[in-house]
Amino acid sequence: MKWLAKINLSVVIERLGSFKSALFLFTVIALCLFSGYRIGNYYHHFQVTNLEQQKLRLEQLYQHQEQNIARIHSLEVELAVEQLANKKAQSLLKEAAEQQFEVKKQLAFYEKVMAPEKDAAGLFVENVKVIASKGANTYYFQVILVQQQLKRRYSKGYIELTLEGHEADKAVKLKLENISKLDKKDLKFSFQYFQIISGEFTLPENFIPEKILVSAVLAKSKWQKYAKKEKSLPWRVSQQPSSYDKE
Repeated sequence: MKWLAKINLSVVIERLGSFKSALFLFTVIALCLFSGYRIGNYYHHFQVTNLEQQKLRLEQLYQHQEQNIARIHSLEVELAVEQLANKKAQSLLKEAAEQQFEVKKQLAFYEKVMAPEKDAAGLFVENVKVIASKGANTYYFQVILVQQQLKRRYSKGYIELTLEGHEADKAVKLKLENISKLDKKDLKFSFQYFQIISGEFTLPENFIPEKILVSAVLAKSKWQKYAKKEKSLPWRVSQQPSSYDKE
């Protein structure tokens, strides 16, 4: 910029004259203004173009984001459907397994009745079931007795049912006749293959049952000897009886 300092305007005016000096100065100013305008216009166009490109890129990113969100929602729906289908399949498998177990249980029961040679001979307590009733502390019980003998005769006798548990932190045993309206006649059995004895009982309010003990007593007679078969089970309440329990 030292060359600007060397320029003497008065000398330039004297050599060129007033008119030419003014014209030269005007030309220089116009040239500067035009150059500044062109340069400013160029940078303005560059900025507008760059801004449009950025807007276009931003719109593309928004579209890509919307597509990704829609894809995520679609995958979430597919996942939910798969989970529901998986739960349904598991439920069906569980139901099929329970049905298969119940069928096997029934087949085993009838096999014991109809094919006693495959198991030990004699009378025994096949199953004891306790089912919740609608009344408070009231339950429905079923006792299944089975006879396994090659030469079948009628087994005659009665059952005894005792509940063991706690009441006020004390061990208590409750006999069926003390907690139900059943008498000995209701608890008698006389069968050749199997028999179901059932009834209702009501537990004391503060009694907590823990175990149920069932005894099948064969009365001594001309055709049979005295015998007593027992079965002890932990207290468990079932929702509903199985199919052969309803027979």
